[in-house]
Amino acid sequence: MSAFRSVLCVALALGLVLGAAPAEARFGKRSRSNDSGQGKDEHEASAVGQDDDDDDDRDRDDRPRRRRRSHTRHVSDDSHVVDGTAFFAFLVMGGNHRLSLTEPRYRGEVRQERHAAPLSFRVGFQAGPINEGGAGDLFLGLEGRRIGLDLRATGISVDADDGSDDTDSITLFEAHLTWAFVSLERVRVRAEAGVSTANAPDVSFLGPSLGLSMEACLAGPLDFEARAQVTPLPYRQVDASAALALHLGALVLRGGYRGLLLDDAGESGDGVVHRDGFHGPFLGLGLTY
Repeated sequence: MSAFRSVLCVALALGLVLGAAPAEARFGKRSRSNDSGQGKDEHEASAVGQDDDDDDDRDRDDRPRRRRRSHTRHVSDDSHVVDGTAFFAFLVMGGNHRLSLTEPRYRGEVRQERHAAPLSFRVGFQAGPINEGGAGDLFLGLEGRRIGLDLRATGISVDADDGSDDTDSITLFEAHLTWAFVSLERVRVRAEAGVSTANAPDVSFLGPSLGLSMEACLAGPLDFEARAQVTPLPYRQVDASAALALHLGALVLRGGYRGLLLDDAGESGDGVVHRDGFHGPFLGLGLTY
């Protein structure tokens, strides 16, 4: 997929989401749609014994108008259904993983891009249970044929270790620059480097972060994905995962297993080393263009 087509797909997706239904009024302002019609349905008083044919005529004139309004509502509902169907079809037919995406070569050859696309945008969410709690991730990536940017946020909620009914929350964040030293049709392997943070109940850390990730086509739209990340100091973090990803156009369904080790290296203030290991399956949903 060309760079222009990738940007166009993202812009079209946002346009379909944001422009599906027109707003009734500007933000913070009441709708004035009923003010202009106020008083139209009031009837003037008629003299005693006078025929009220005019009122009957007005009633007859209102019936087709009401039918027209009802028909308008049905048309509006149908348009929303059509917009939703078109957006879903765009998701399924879009993306840069389709086998039909090709690039002409000077010698008449045709090369499928897939994981060697010149520009790729991805966003997604994944979550699953871990021992004594649960974890969820949000990730966002923008990548050229070689250089890219990867952002990840992880929220962990586990039972407190003091025997109470409370929960402890840990938040992890990573910001990496990526370099794809292997960028082929069926496989992409990246080296990653950046910073990571860890926010626990009583301490926060910031340190350097290194990573390695890969995506490889197994069969048709089915991929194998793997990722490992390490923070050596001032705290220690090891995060590794493996998953299968099914690409349905731009829509990506994934499921796998993850292991995470956190060690504060005695920097929590009490001089005691606190170490936790978390692991468990996860399911995810994302978009890739």
